[in-house]
Amino acid sequence: MDAAANPTTGRDLVSSGSAARAPRGPRRYRASLSAWISNLLFALALFGASPARGAIRFDMFVGYDGVVPQGSWFPIAFELFNDGDPFVAELEVTANNFNSGQTRSMIIELPKGTTKRFILPVYNSASYNPTWTARLRNERGRTMMEVQSPQVRRLSEPDVPLAGAITRTAPTLPETKLRTGQNPVIARLLPDILPDNPIALEGLDAIYLSSERLELLKAPQVTALQAWLHAGGHLIVGVEQINHFSGPGEWLRRLLPAEITGLNTNATHAALQTWMTSRERFDGRDDSRSERLPSGQIRQNRRVTTPAATQVNYYNPYANLKVDAKFEDAPLQAATLKLRDGQVLVGTETEPLIVIARRGRGQITMLAFAPELEPFRSWKNAPHFWAKMTDYPSEFLLENANAQPRYGGRSLDAVFGAMVDSDQVRKLPVSWLLLLLVVYLAVIGPLDQYWLKKINKQMLTWITFPFYVAFFSALIYFIGYKLRAGESEWNELHVIDIIPHGDSADLRGWTFGSIYSPVNAKYHVASEQPFATLRGESAGSGQDASKATVEQRGNTFRGVLDVPVWTSQLFVSDWWGRSAPPFTVTMTTDEITIDNRLETRLINTRLVLNGDIYELGDVQARKSQTFPRASAPKSSLNSFVNRYSGSFSAALNARGQAFGGNTESHLPDKPNCTVAASFVTQLNTPGNQWQNFSAPPNFDLSPVVQRGDAVVLAFAADYAPVKPLNQFTARRNSRSTLFRVTVAEEAR
Repeated sequence: MDAAANPTTGRDLVSSGSAARAPRGPRRYRASLSAWISNLLFALALFGASPARGAIRFDMFVGYDGVVPQGSWFPIAFELFNDGDPFVAELEVTANNFNSGQTRSMIIELPKGTTKRFILPVYNSASYNPTWTARLRNERGRTMMEVQSPQVRRLSEPDVPLAGAITRTAPTLPETKLRTGQNPVIARLLPDILPDNPIALEGLDAIYLSSERLELLKAPQVTALQAWLHAGGHLIVGVEQINHFSGPGEWLRRLLPAEITGLNTNATHAALQTWMTSRERFDGRDDSRSERLPSGQIRQNRRVTTPAATQVNYYNPYANLKVDAKFEDAPLQAATLKLRDGQVLVGTETEPLIVIARRGRGQITMLAFAPELEPFRSWKNAPHFWAKMTDYPSEFLLENANAQPRYGGRSLDAVFGAMVDSDQVRKLPVSWLLLLLVVYLAVIGPLDQYWLKKINKQMLTWITFPFYVAFFSALIYFIGYKLRAGESEWNELHVIDIIPHGDSADLRGWTFGSIYSPVNAKYHVASEQPFATLRGESAGSGQDASKATVEQRGNTFRGVLDVPVWTSQLFVSDWWGRSAPPFTVTMTTDEITIDNRLETRLINTRLVLNGDIYELGDVQARKSQTFPRASAPKSSLNSFVNRYSGSFSAALNARGQAFGGNTESHLPDKPNCTVAASFVTQLNTPGNQWQNFSAPPNFDLSPVVQRGDAVVLAFAADYAPVKPLNQFTARRNSRSTLFRVTVAEEAR
């Protein structure tokens, strides 16, 4: 047989010489086996490599320029370049360090020779050194590449404002003597990877936007910026050239509090130094400040967590800033402005340098000049200017600053979990457990010995002892079954902020969903909101109390919840949408009118104003009702919230215990508890962070009330304006909603 007739062994029949000689015996067998294995491996390699793959570049960018906030959503951006055949990939992100039970993924198409960028919103509950792992899988689920995120540049601590800048070069903050993790920083935001999801922007308190960057922003990014602003963000705009506000910048021109009428190349700017060194009022919590504005508004850190009653005066760290003569003598280019609805913060009515105005629950600040240009760029006091503009904690700027690390306190998730938790979950009291243990020990010990000795059958202990073990095991299982067995249950509680925009309104919602599973099972959930995310209950110490797989589909999601038998778990969906307002509020000094446009009754309607809470009553479906403020029962907001302090703490502690009573872990009074939870930081006290409560950004309304706005809250039982998350049938279910509307001071 020649080599051509036997392709399997043909290559092994060729010797190093000119003649072909066939090996004999075991040597020939080993050569044939080796060739067969080589061909098999070659075929498997061809099969595994089909279709052909070229080089893939996989880059991962975590947070805002490497800065990650605690207890908030933030973006992880990816840049992928595929040099091989096109394919559909799955991008999967998991958190390391045991700080999350969530797996987040996204299906993406990777054409050949194309660079694509993707942004995935991720929630950070870790309080120390968070890291993430990203994997790129092909159509068959094979991991093609794996990337570990680098150590974050800075983990932004709770209650410390975080600012970003969309500009050529990021502004700097003053140097401090604090430890590295607390060094102030403003994150540079690149337009190419700026999130187009407003939820992914919520980790930022303030954003500086240079007019020179406007043309680089895409329409979805503009929509996200405006939604973030109206939900409580602080947008700072610098004017460099007039033509920047035409074309791509037209949206911002309409949003500005003043009209640009020209450009002055030698504007007077001594007022900047005057404003920098002016006396200001600082609160007693040492981490946020409030400044009384000419309009009577208060601009302050949205993360303030101490009641206004505790505010005191503190030393002004800006008072001793020296005058920079070079800056004062240099000409400054500034736009000439004509006020619309804004108030002058720096300058005069005829020559304003900084103008501010309210936009929804947020604020826009317009700088008539461009901080990127000289002489401001070289101004020695520029870092302190940005610290003051972004509400950076004042005590960090003192020369003898020795600020302690900040911690987020106890998560508010547990409070809402106690409101929606299933009553089918019942815990065995510790006293009953101890009694059962004592009885078991008594039976297998002295009682067994006593009666066997009495009947003189001690050898029967080899039979009675296994019987006791089997009996008590069955008894324990029966008790557990009676405590935990039940029907599948899904409960939803929505908290929705209504932010009016003319005839429509932004709806910023939090959906707290609790699922009880009578078996080991997986449950499918999904959202139909334009922007939506899903996370598990934050259990503190960087732990996530639930397990789920969440697939981000565009700006919304589908998820699979993994719930063990006889357990109840909480999941939280953050979402944003736009629709007609569910109800409208009109206020005067004497009365308040609520026009209910829903097909359901609003109960326990309340008004919070100037530190007081007014009990208004119910508003029938499709009805408008006027309430006189003078005759409405009222009480102190602080005393109202403190009324529920004990219940909140008891519920939080009970949810973390495996044994205990059946009632302490439940908060059945949803109408009142949701209102109290909306102002939960009224319960916080300085220096007691381990017992304080921590709320998601923009959730707590205490800062809104402190700046002089009014808040109307109304509860709708057995109703929700959005479709439920569950894509499965639950034997038991409930849905309720708390609506919240802010009425600005100037609108009354």
